[in-house]
Amino acid sequence: MELYFFNTKTRKKELFQPQQPPRVGLYVCGPTVYDYAHIGNLRAYVFSDILRRVLEYNNFQVHQVMNITDVGHLVSDADEGEDKMLVGARRQKKSPFEIADYFTEAFFNHTQRLNIKDPTIACRATDHIQEMIDFVQVLLDRGYAYEISDGIYFDISRFPHYGKLSRLNLEEQLEGARVEVNPEKKHPADFALWRKAPANHIMQWPSPWGMGYPGWHIECSAMGLKYLEGFFDIHTGGVDHIPIHHENEIAQNWGFTGKEVVRFWMHSEFLQVEGGKMAKSLGNIYTLEDLEEKGFDPLAFRYLLLNAHYRKKVNFTWEALEGAQRALERLRENFLRFKEASPGRGNQKGPEQFRTEIERAFNDDLNVPRALALTWDILRGEDPTLEYYKLLLEVDRVLGLGLEQVERPPVEEIPGEIKKLIEQREEARKKRNWEEADAIRDHLEEQGIRLIDTPQGVRWERIKKKGS
Repeated sequence: MELYFFNTKTRKKELFQPQQPPRVGLYVCGPTVYDYAHIGNLRAYVFSDILRRVLEYNNFQVHQVMNITDVGHLVSDADEGEDKMLVGARRQKKSPFEIADYFTEAFFNHTQRLNIKDPTIACRATDHIQEMIDFVQVLLDRGYAYEISDGIYFDISRFPHYGKLSRLNLEEQLEGARVEVNPEKKHPADFALWRKAPANHIMQWPSPWGMGYPGWHIECSAMGLKYLEGFFDIHTGGVDHIPIHHENEIAQNWGFTGKEVVRFWMHSEFLQVEGGKMAKSLGNIYTLEDLEEKGFDPLAFRYLLLNAHYRKKVNFTWEALEGAQRALERLRENFLRFKEASPGRGNQKGPEQFRTEIERAFNDDLNVPRALALTWDILRGEDPTLEYYKLLLEVDRVLGLGLEQVERPPVEEIPGEIKKLIEQREEARKKRNWEEADAIRDHLEEQGIRLIDTPQGVRWERIKKKGS
């Protein structure tokens, strides 16, 4: 079955064919490790994980490269302010290298809890300073860069297609970005390739232009071209990367190679909080730890994201996350029926029809919400046969919900008072007294007992008490 992805470069879906099948070179813009990743950051990595899993579902061999930015990313993406690593180091009262080690480990701890696959290569910027210096030197030699008092800058006038990816008028883009004009720069949008460092700057390396450190944008080009051998089948990131970071990558890649080296650009949309932007000033930036402290399973957050297409904004609310957790628990409960089923029963034609529809959804620009809906159709409407169980495991290779590891919890003897309330609720349900039944269920949840209605009868489990 053919595979189609939306290409930001052309603004349309295109047939995906890698340059050297079955190998796919995938570059993922990685974290700046000066602080914990928040849930908005993590949405981009769930997206790239789904992308990788769909490629592997189609029997491609994915070579995934991710950068770890531990130097050079200034507070503003437009080359303004201090290096984020120095800001983080000062806040934590540690060296930038200690900060980088700590938050790199924290980042991969988060991705593992979200069942995000590790990249084939995770490359740290500080391990590739020489590659970046060599890259800048080539741009200077070819006339794409120039030197001024505070560093080496890319001359965007040498690249006529600058702005093509974002499709923004350059002057309007500059006004919106409020770029601080450096009078030595040829154009306000010229961007730093290498920064000359003052003597007291903590992170600096020797270069042909004196002691200094790389700009943020150069690292992705230098490391990506090195580990993907000169060509990116797919380059991913968040939509916020399009107007500056990825425009700059395209420009410097062209200056270095004389051609476009990225075939597909793919970008995930923002995660909003309560319908608005996440911001520290609003106090609505949440980490995975914040979710877990409130009793949520990290995979409930992944499930929440799976319900929206990657090119659509997702509105995070605590109520939505509660709904996602309940749905995930129901999905696991239904899946156990298939896991425990006897083989050989049911309509053998059914699984193939579902398999085709689900594969078509995955291959239609990662239409995971459609695939998830079809999964629910199986769970709710089909006999729990071995064939359907195998199909559900296949589907979860993409969804990444860890269904194969789901086990029925050991049966705990039910306390007498809970048993009595459950019996009262069952009696109320038989009489269709839904108000009383719901009141009993809510009372039990307040006491830390959740009831789960299944075709085999009511089941209960312990949860965190409300308000605790």
